[in-house]
Amino acid sequence: MEILIYLSWVLLLALFSFVFLKKKNQRLPPGPRGLPIIGILHQFTGIPHKWFHQLSLKHGPVMSLPLGLTTAVVISSSEAAEEVLKTKDVETCTRPQMLGARRLSYNFKDITFAQFTDTWKENRKVSMVELLNFKKLQTFKSLKEEEMDFMVKKISNSALEQSPVDINNISMGLVSHILCRSSLGQNLHTNKFFDEERIIQLVMEGSLATGEFGVADFFPGKLGNFADWLLQRKRVILEKMFKELDDFYQHVIDDHLKSLDGPKGTDPSADIVSGMLNLVDKNGTPGSKRNLDQVKGVLMNLFLGGIDTVAIILIWAMTELIRNPRAMKKAQEEIRSVLGDKREKLTEEDLEKVKYLKLIVKETFRLHPSVPTIPRESMSPITIQGYDIPAKTRMYINVWAIGREAKVWKNPEEFIPERFIDSDVHFKGQHYELLPFGSGRRLCPAVSFASGTIEFGLLNMLYFFDWSLPDGVVAEDIDMGDIGNISFYKKVPLVLVPVKHH
Repeated sequence: MEILIYLSWVLLLALFSFVFLKKKNQRLPPGPRGLPIIGILHQFTGIPHKWFHQLSLKHGPVMSLPLGLTTAVVISSSEAAEEVLKTKDVETCTRPQMLGARRLSYNFKDITFAQFTDTWKENRKVSMVELLNFKKLQTFKSLKEEEMDFMVKKISNSALEQSPVDINNISMGLVSHILCRSSLGQNLHTNKFFDEERIIQLVMEGSLATGEFGVADFFPGKLGNFADWLLQRKRVILEKMFKELDDFYQHVIDDHLKSLDGPKGTDPSADIVSGMLNLVDKNGTPGSKRNLDQVKGVLMNLFLGGIDTVAIILIWAMTELIRNPRAMKKAQEEIRSVLGDKREKLTEEDLEKVKYLKLIVKETFRLHPSVPTIPRESMSPITIQGYDIPAKTRMYINVWAIGREAKVWKNPEEFIPERFIDSDVHFKGQHYELLPFGSGRRLCPAVSFASGTIEFGLLNMLYFFDWSLPDGVVAEDIDMGDIGNISFYKKVPLVLVPVKHH
């Protein structure tokens, strides 16, 4: 009997030692100590990327945060980001499954939020090869130029009346028109189903809803799911948002399915949705729910992810320029000198002639990335900067903090476009100190389309108009706060007074 008791204690001690030493031998990232069960959720205040940044100043660029019963690792340096996004890209290229994204992406049948699977790889390949290739983007040039003309006329009317304009609305309106025409085949100037104002409202509300967290996101399992079920108000709001967006996507698809029933030509599809439905028509039944949900999932990426992320950069670029008159003057002098002073219309080819404007866009990407944190999840145990990170760990690349990394950027809080002169640093995912579009396998597939639209929009604003603040407002009064869940808007709209240059 004594021998059995002794053996039992030996086995128990051995098991305890194995578990304890296994954890002890792991070198986990440092971070704040949390309370039992809730971790540090009670400490969260303000904006996530800024909160992460403040914590990283104390705990380091690779930091572990106990959030409820889950652990998140936050990456806040370019070196660590390169290790995650390049060296360990294969092991970290999936996405965490969050409540809002799950519902609005039709249970992850999209490209942006879907997990890393063979289906995701095929969808992304199709989007790059068939839908966002160079030839396709070239067909959108005249469309972009038409929408720029509409914007210039709209601002010109305000200039004639000497009335201020809301740059937030101008930018959101411009990008909404371009994306709805090029991607969805919907002309908002003539659309009877949705107008510009409603589209902008849908995009902003949908963007916020996509980033909504649920209790189960921090307390996985039946208890968390039950708590989410009890929170009826959040579920009702999310379902209402889903229904409105779904109605819009269905309207877009119905318009295109009508054309699929008619004769099919051999020319490239007029817009991205046409291309998607033509591909589905070749490989399956266009009207089946599974195929339609996949189309709607990608539509969500184009509509919610494409409009606000581009408009946000335009808004912040104009904000920084009005706060930095020297940079504004330098940009306008170069543009008007190179392009001439009497142009009635600009083209995308003009972008190749204006160098300083491109530096302004890069600097805006650095200071104000539309998506300040990139979510990923480890698919297997990995080591980053010498720290052990278990499988299924949620990870956030703090792009906003990396853009302010003191050892990489001189005077990181200042808006200095000249820092990119003679610099090979670009924003297309190969330079880890500047990651507005992500990197690796999850790099945004619409980098060229988005950056080109931003540069062209800014070119038109700076060429045709001089800008000033309303009477009684000085640069120091401009609120630089932001708000959002995934993409982050300028919290207080930027209001400026345009003066027609010629």
